[in-house]
Amino acid sequence: MKINALSIPFIITFCMISCTFSTGNPDQEQKTNDPSTKLFAVEIYDSSALEIISPDARIELLANGFLWSEGPLWLDELQSLIFSDVPANKIYIWNEKDSLGVYLEPSGHTDAENINSGEGSNGLMLDMNKQLLLCQHGDRRIARMDAPLIAPQATFTTVADNFSDKTFNSPNDFVADQNGNIYFTDPPYGRPENKTGEIGFNGVFKVSTEQQVTLLTDTLTWPNGIALSLDQKTLYINQSDRNNPVLYSYEITADGLLTNGRILFDFISLSKTFKGLPDGLKVHRSGNIFATGPGGVHLISPDGKHLAAVKTGKATANCAFDTEQEYLYMTTTDMLLRVRLRQNQQ
Repeated sequence: MKINALSIPFIITFCMISCTFSTGNPDQEQKTNDPSTKLFAVEIYDSSALEIISPDARIELLANGFLWSEGPLWLDELQSLIFSDVPANKIYIWNEKDSLGVYLEPSGHTDAENINSGEGSNGLMLDMNKQLLLCQHGDRRIARMDAPLIAPQATFTTVADNFSDKTFNSPNDFVADQNGNIYFTDPPYGRPENKTGEIGFNGVFKVSTEQQVTLLTDTLTWPNGIALSLDQKTLYINQSDRNNPVLYSYEITADGLLTNGRILFDFISLSKTFKGLPDGLKVHRSGNIFATGPGGVHLISPDGKHLAAVKTGKATANCAFDTEQEYLYMTTTDMLLRVRLRQNQQ
């Protein structure tokens, strides 16, 4: 389904900015006059979005100065958000009390000689035992941190690093189902010149709880963000292809494979006007999808209707909710942002 947001007549735009600049990490250059904050806005394209986000919701700049912020994850145990800075090979932590700090270094390229390689972690999530899982670009694997969340250490166990004895390109993003099976994307963004490695394609895979790797599809050019529907019957995949920037949906079969893939939303018209490409995404408790794309984060219904947009002014890599879905956190190029969501949905 192709949507042109600029042609939709019902648009409410409101822009308010609240900036909280962290002094928690001396390595981060805080840009108090970032011109992109002037572009912050919430736009509503369909009245149903008003149940989820207000047109006058403030977009808060929590911290900035990163190289490429990615993979936000809320840790309820710590009441904190962690996120990757991929080129810095670090994971940062942010919370209301302590502001910004380094959580883990190195995060994705772990040998001592690789600490400055520029290939850190990307996507982050917790497994069923509340242990941290990482998509590691430099080490080209999905790994588990061998330390408690409250005392992180750069020691890891490999969950999956190859298919048919060929090393992955650079696992990018992932999602787990209720049984603990992991679905993930493997584009070549962590490879030299973004070229596909010896595996020969940019795939989408499933890792079973027994660590068996299954190829789900090798037909997407640049598979990126990935998420499951609330009923876990549909898999959503953002494709960050400049020539074909789209959000796909696939039905998941009884044996966990994919069928009936289709384009749910086409970002091509937006990509001609705004910065960024389809990247990370998360599914809201309403069943609607917050998908990063050109211009910011887009709220898309399960049937592909464009409901709203959180305009960030920069390429936006990923997003995440806190436990209560009170806020949507966004990693946006060199910034960490958040916007408050409405809490009256059932």
